[in-house]
This record gives sequence, C-alpha cells and structure tokens, in this order.
Amino acid sequence: MKRHTIEPRPGWQQTVEEQGLIYPLTRFPDGSLRPYWDESAYYEFSLPEVEALEEVVEELHAMCLAAAAHIVEHDRFADLGITNPRLASRIATSWRRRAELPSIYGRFDLRYDGTGPAKMLEYNADTPTSLVEAASPQWFWMEERFPGADQWNSLHERLVDAWKRQAPLLPPGPLHFVHSESDELGEDLMTVAYLRETAQQAGIATEALSVEQIGWDRLSGRFVDGRLRFIRSCFKLYPWEWLTTDRFGPHVLNTLDNGGGSGTTCWIEPAWKMLLSNKALLAILWELYPGHPNLLAAYLDGPRELAAADGPGYVAKPLLGREGAGVTIHEPGTEPAAARAEREQPVCYQELAPLPDFDGNRVVLGAWVVEDEAAGLGIRESSGLITDEYARFLPHVIL
Repeated sequence: MKRHTIEPRPGWQQTVEEQGLIYPLTRFPDGSLRPYWDESAYYEFSLPEVEALEEVVEELHAMCLAAAAHIVEHDRFADLGITNPRLASRIATSWRRRAELPSIYGRFDLRYDGTGPAKMLEYNADTPTSLVEAASPQWFWMEERFPGADQWNSLHERLVDAWKRQAPLLPPGPLHFVHSESDELGEDLMTVAYLRETAQQAGIATEALSVEQIGWDRLSGRFVDGRLRFIRSCFKLYPWEWLTTDRFGPHVLNTLDNGGGSGTTCWIEPAWKMLLSNKALLAILWELYPGHPNLLAAYLDGPRELAAADGPGYVAKPLLGREGAGVTIHEPGTEPAAARAEREQPVCYQELAPLPDFDGNRVVLGAWVVEDEAAGLGIRESSGLITDEYARFLPHVIL
C-alpha cells in the first residue's frame, strides 16, 4: 500500500459531476471550498494485499452475523440501547426471517497501512454512503489515468446481480427509493439515485420519493406515495433509529413486513440491520472473539485496561453516531474527568489505534459488502484522527 501524488486531470470537477458525483467540493467552517473528490493523489495496492483484505472483510461480515444471532438469542437488545420491547421483538422477528427479506449492502471502515492485519473500526450496514464515488468516478479515473490496470471494484455488477437475485422477495408494485430532503449536499440523493439505477438495470420497476413526501392513509392503514399508491416496498437512506422514533414510528412498526404479510411495507435495508450498525456490536464481537487479529478491544461498561497509564488509550463512540459525530479520543492515563460527560449517553469504548499517517494524511479504508461478499474499496483521508464530514475521497489502483 503506497500513496502517490499526481497532477489532477484538466476539468476534473465537471468530469466527476457528469459521472454522478455532484458534491465534489466540501465547504469548510471558514466558508472556503476544498475538494472532497481529491485526485491530486492516489493509493496503490498489490493484488495479494487486496485478496487478503477481501478475505478479512468476508470473515468480519460472517462474524458480525454470528454476533447478531447472539444478540437475538440472548436478548441483549438493552446493550444496544434498544429498550422498547416492541421494537426489539420486531428486530428479532426480522432477524429470524432474514432469508425472506431483501438486504443489499454495507460498508466496513478499516484501519490498514499495508504492514499488519486490518482492524475493524465499525460497520455501517444500514445507511452507508460514499458509494457513488467508489463505484463510478474512481473506476473511470483509473481507466483514463492507468489503462490496463485494475481496481478493487466490482460494485456495479454485484449490485445489479444482487437486485436480480432478490427481486422475487419484493412484493408487487414499484420499489420506492427515498432520501431525506434535509440532505443539503446531494450525497444522499445521488446515492439513492445510483442504487435505483442498479435496480432498474436488474429489471425492477422503481419510483423516486423523499422521506418527507411519504404519506399515511388512515383508512387503509398504509403508507402511500404522492400518487396515493401503497408503498409495498421501500429502499430508504434514512436510519432505522430515526424511522422508528419519528412521528410515524408507531405506523412503521405496525406495518413492518417481516416476511411477505399483506398490508405491510418491506423496508430495505431490513430492521435486523440495526444489530450491525450499532457500535455496541464492536464490544459484543470482542466478547465473542477475544484477541481476534482483525478486531480492536472494545467494551460497553467502561474503558477498562485501555485507560491505564500503560494501556493503548481508547476512543469513545456513541452507539449511533455518524461521520465522527460525538467521537472522542483519550490517550493512555487520561480516563476519569474527560470521559464522565460522555457516559450520559451510551458509548462504546474501543481501543485507540491511530489511523495510519501517509504524508501527513490520516487514511481509513471503506470496504464494501454486497449481500455476503466483498465488493470494492473507497478510501477517505482526513487531517486528524477522526474521519469526519471534512474528509477527502481518493481513488486507488492495483498495479
């Protein structure tokens, strides 16, 4: 794994926008605009590195499924902050009937520098973004800059094939693809639009909608779209923890399709994905697979030995945080006063493993899973140890 600098292509911004990346720039707090899509550098991998990472990702995915089964079997929903018994029951039913429910994709965030085993930082299996840039613009970048090279990127083909395989699980009628109008950058909009395109290529009839446009028909007890058609199936780029606690949350639980029932809505990703996108999963994985080379030590009841003066330090992560929100870093021996405030909300305490430094850039690998298979890679860089909304996306190549 190596980082190389390179001259960006002339007109790169227009090029990537035409390829679906309509948010190539990030506005910083001082009002300045800086590239989000950053092709002034790229990462090079060897084929053996990528093959080893693929094996790690698929093993981690299998371990996460085993952890989900453990949570359901041992009724450990409270560890995930899920204290509503009705919601827990719905998630458990969704898990037990998962073979009947469509489920498409997820993204692992990994710490990796090419010299040791990759370490799992978290798993976003419900609403992962950065998909468009990983699937499309970086592939076309490679074809233009490195003809004849390769890339860890079979995302498009695998997504289309996944929709084809799972189409029989969908109820009659169009599959609605929804995002939230609160998305100001257009990232959610384009992620949903891209996934809708892959579903259409698989032969599935689709409709576009925003979450805010979903209606509730009191007479039929059904969700409806703007044309008053029942929403029988819906892909939503909208977190389950929001969906179930919004004003219409009770209706979501009442009509949740956990296996083809009439008068229900089939949501994609399914409710059982709440088990995988919760940071408590990290602690449960460490409990089930202590010392695993691809895991970092993690706990729910406190940082334990991680906070000791001779320990590695730790990161406190809100169970449902996104894009680094609420994450705090604690060096060894700095536990008591600094951590007390965070404990007012549930957090997972994960071993501190600073992101690798490449020429002053901190890098995290986003490894994609489609169904149960590793499918591609997206790389984000940040200036600090926390990968936040100001991170940059860099392409990669296999040479």
